[in-house]
Amino acid sequence: METKYWVVDKTVENSGSYPQLAEAAQLLKEKQTVAFPTETVYGLGADATSDEAVDKIFKAKGRPSDNPLIVHIAEEKQLEELAEEIPETAKVLMKAFWPGPLTLVVKVKKGALSKKVTAGLDTVGIRMPRHPVALALIRLAGLPIAAPSANRSGKPSPTLARHVREDLAGKIAGIVDGGETGVGVESTVLDVTAKVPVILRPGGVTKEQLEERIGKVRLDPGLKGTGARPKAPGMKYTHYAPNAPVYLVDGSTAFMQQMIDAHRKKGEVTGAIVTEETSGEIRADVVAVCGRRSSLETVARHLYDTLRSFDAQKVDVIFSEIFPREGIGRAIMNRLEKAAGHRYVKEKDVQ
Repeated sequence: METKYWVVDKTVENSGSYPQLAEAAQLLKEKQTVAFPTETVYGLGADATSDEAVDKIFKAKGRPSDNPLIVHIAEEKQLEELAEEIPETAKVLMKAFWPGPLTLVVKVKKGALSKKVTAGLDTVGIRMPRHPVALALIRLAGLPIAAPSANRSGKPSPTLARHVREDLAGKIAGIVDGGETGVGVESTVLDVTAKVPVILRPGGVTKEQLEERIGKVRLDPGLKGTGARPKAPGMKYTHYAPNAPVYLVDGSTAFMQQMIDAHRKKGEVTGAIVTEETSGEIRADVVAVCGRRSSLETVARHLYDTLRSFDAQKVDVIFSEIFPREGIGRAIMNRLEKAAGHRYVKEKDVQ
């Protein structure tokens, strides 16, 4: 399959200046798959009402079919067409965070969407992205767009169009290049069908921000390899992983260096994920600076690009710093733990 490629200047507010999006929107109407930028990561979009179109997402990504998809809309009235009911909690959060990196899980209206989107569940995750290109494309298509991240299943999500090309060129109909995404990690997924709303996936809107608006919010413990169906993407399967195994280092930089040295002595090519504050203290074959510890938003923005960079360097093992589980740090650690398969090396266990 030939993959069409369009470059769009995301700083242009007038969607009439995006003639190339009309072609991309037409492909979506024809039940094809098109990758496009959002403020979080690049998504792989298709008509959420069509089994045929949604099947093409799963095929291109190699994604398990029991992993539900998030639906993207451009107008609030679309939510009324898709949701059986809209809880008051959802309305408060929509006013505060839409458009933006917050996905709300609601009861789905019968027959409104392909059952392949919901993985047979009676709920669906819906969001309105905060990106002018994404919103213009969805409006032009005139459809609710199912869109998981535009990468091969299990690999780090794409924050640049070239990441999408590396993974999916020849497997999808088109790629809209709108430059680098902003937040860098996926949206927060919040189940508002529960009495106390539940975060199913931490992301660009933090637990603290949600609780400022609606009070108590619970964190879902996640699915630990059970047979249950996940209610949101990223709950059940390994995600975000580079080719080499990743180990999360719970300890000092001196301890991380000790781990790196031990593997280098075995002839392995070592990689390290560090911050600007610690980069001068670590010596590995490939040292990747993911951002500043003093500004975790910079770490979130560059995390996936950092994880992807090790594949090109052909490292054998990767060691990473860990981060505080508060604010956006909760989302960063969620992604790192999945990339590492929850592998930790702890200084206190080695001493």
